[in-house]
Amino acid sequence: MRVLQVIDSLHVGGAEKIAVMIANLAAENGEISGLVTLVSPGKLHSELNYNVEFYDLDRVSKWNISAAKRFIFLLGKYDDPNDPGQVNHFQALSSALASTVGMGNISGVAIAIHTGGPGALFWMWISAIVGMATKFFTCTLAIMYRGKDENGEVQGGPMYVIKEGLPPAFHFLAYIFGIAGLFGCFSLFQANQLTQLIQEQVFTPLGWFSENPFLGKLLVGISMAGIISAVIFGGIRRIGQVAAKLVPSMVVIYMLCGIFIIISNFSQLDDILLLIVRDAFTGEAVLGGSIGAVIITGIRRAAFSNEAGIGTEAMAHGAAITKEPVREGLVAMIGPLIDTIIVCSVTGFIILSTGVWTDPNLNGILMTSAAFGLGLPGFGQPLLMFIVTIFSITTIIGYSYYGSKCAAFLFGNKWKQPYRIVYTLSLILAAVMSIDIVVNYVDGMFAIMAIPTMISTLILAPKVMQAAREYFAKLGVQE
Repeated sequence: MRVLQVIDSLHVGGAEKIAVMIANLAAENGEISGLVTLVSPGKLHSELNYNVEFYDLDRVSKWNISAAKRFIFLLGKYDDPNDPGQVNHFQALSSALASTVGMGNISGVAIAIHTGGPGALFWMWISAIVGMATKFFTCTLAIMYRGKDENGEVQGGPMYVIKEGLPPAFHFLAYIFGIAGLFGCFSLFQANQLTQLIQEQVFTPLGWFSENPFLGKLLVGISMAGIISAVIFGGIRRIGQVAAKLVPSMVVIYMLCGIFIIISNFSQLDDILLLIVRDAFTGEAVLGGSIGAVIITGIRRAAFSNEAGIGTEAMAHGAAITKEPVREGLVAMIGPLIDTIIVCSVTGFIILSTGVWTDPNLNGILMTSAAFGLGLPGFGQPLLMFIVTIFSITTIIGYSYYGSKCAAFLFGNKWKQPYRIVYTLSLILAAVMSIDIVVNYVDGMFAIMAIPTMISTLILAPKVMQAAREYFAKLGVQE
């Protein structure tokens, strides 16, 4: 038996004495006994049996976050460290977010508004809600049907779900996903947009490479390749460690800046919301009443932003150290919430509240940069460039893992390193490509990757539902 008691303090009193007595008796009888004080230990602390695990949270108030974290820690780890997998839940989520929270949220939203008008943001929200459900299913399956590579190490992802969970007649879908993933996971969009931002915010003001812009882009691409290679050759553990440190802090900084700009234009908020909803069903702002185009634009950009149903997220969460598929599926649902509902919305509100979306000459990262310049005069654009740089690097790092997994699945682990070399070289190519070519390429490859992912998910959905019912039954949750 494990006995944990929680009490305000151990100052002399009836309840306190009883708590000490129960803790001591449990410890003496061989049970694992613990006692937690919320405010202070008190005099009775000295009467505890040495076998009693004692913790004092020293809580200043009910809003003491650090105390809350320590209390959660006392409840124990959710999973056995000996469970199969390579990273913990938080690192798996951070790795998945590292590949989604980035240019898709900052530049992709601007492209959506430029192409489909403010109404595209509404359909991004709708797509994100659906995406949360999609990620639950795909990431649950990624744990339920994990396979093993040639070294016997557990691996997850749509290709393994198809191989392990579907009949042989469907196995060709695994190879379709693997081939599409090889090329679809080249982080061309992120490298391209970061290069464009550096060129506009650094090179142009300083007069560098004005006669030869191509050379400037090439140098940025080579620099990116060098930085990224230092991380990605360390595998998922290093990627997870880097992502877990960089992604949360950058999200917080970006959100604080965005919220400040939105609050500064708070009087416009109701008009902006009305504009988004109205344009979502009229398409009047940009596309002359083409509602279908607005919807398609919103869905495409949302899919690119949160990658729900694409299959990349399943590869990240499939590496989690756990034997509980449903729990990992629930963790994965947080991704679209953070990525699209929160971060993309902030970007959209910044762009709409500052009015830069009406300028036909602005698109992509330059539109968002202009909005930051108006919202945070003097330092907004340099700050955004710093944030975008970190986001781009983490996204590029995350995608490298996905592509190398596809290479290992198709050709064996020995091809991981050659793929990573090709991957870093692709960043140089992306830096000098046009944005239109990059966007169309990425959308096309993601569409191909989504086909095997969603077919396998639809077929195996009843298995997920049964596992979910069993999981929630264990928790005592009624249907």
